[in-house]
Amino acid sequence: MERRTIGAGALEVGAVGLGCMPMSWAYTGSRQRGDASLRTVHAALDAGGEAATLLDTADMYGPFTNELLIGRVLKERRGEAFVSTKCGLLVGEQHIVANGRPGYVKRACDASLRRLQTETIDLYQLHRVDPEVPVEETWGAMAELVAAGKVRALGLCAVGARAVRRTAHGRPRPGMHDTTLRLLERVQQVFPVSAVEAELSVWSPEALDALLPWCAARGVGFLAAMPLGNGFLTGTLTPGQGFEPDDLRARHPRFTAEMMAANQPLVVGLRRVAERHGATPAQIALAWTLRQGPHVVPIPGAKRARWAEENAGAAAVRLTEADLAEMAALPPALGSWD
Repeated sequence: MERRTIGAGALEVGAVGLGCMPMSWAYTGSRQRGDASLRTVHAALDAGGEAATLLDTADMYGPFTNELLIGRVLKERRGEAFVSTKCGLLVGEQHIVANGRPGYVKRACDASLRRLQTETIDLYQLHRVDPEVPVEETWGAMAELVAAGKVRALGLCAVGARAVRRTAHGRPRPGMHDTTLRLLERVQQVFPVSAVEAELSVWSPEALDALLPWCAARGVGFLAAMPLGNGFLTGTLTPGQGFEPDDLRARHPRFTAEMMAANQPLVVGLRRVAERHGATPAQIALAWTLRQGPHVVPIPGAKRARWAEENAGAAAVRLTEADLAEMAALPPALGSWD
């Protein structure tokens, strides 16, 4: 598989990573049998070939069970994986809260290392900024983890498009990224940012406006979260199909029957391009993400081995300029993304 680099430290990964969250969190059937999840992770590593596959996880997924799952694989195949995990969110019975206190961050890292069964985390990300703690203090504690050899590089997660409210049609207001960019500049003065993880997909392209160029100009890697639009861009979901109460899409404005029907032209357009390439709509959506810059690494979530294999195959799809122009002409997604 094609290799890409993350950050000025030139950390190499395969072009397509694996989002591990769906195996343990937020989707119907997430709490599946461990054997199926293990097969999925192994399939992603197999598809990576000689390039290390980026495995994206977090201590809050489960909570904790996702890291334990990944740890079982790393015990056997550590050299084939680039491990990204996150800290800074605590899961309660009724809510999720941010915690950026330096002492907590350090304890969370040690706990993640134990669960992952590794001596070093390749990329340690701040899942959310704690409004009660100056971000420089949190970032400084994370930098100490690098100095201690427990972490190789640092990143910020979920600081992109969803950090600011948008209009009814999901389009960003002018200046919506200003707060995010100021935050990145602040932490960059404390310790280099190697990667930013934020949403980027055909139906949620807001990061293209300012966040992606900021990363490109500074040699910062961009991990494209939800590049398949929470599954919508795969073309396998049907309007009105419904979701179980534990599935995040059950409460998502874009996954009402009305909005799913209204956004079908996006899927139709992806399918049309896919037919020309002998690919699937999901692979075309991922290939579009890959074309947004050599510093972009999509991390599509997957719960099944065949989906991980299919996603990895997107790295071999070569979209033409005509393909990109056709996709750029597709109607923007409708529905709030808050």
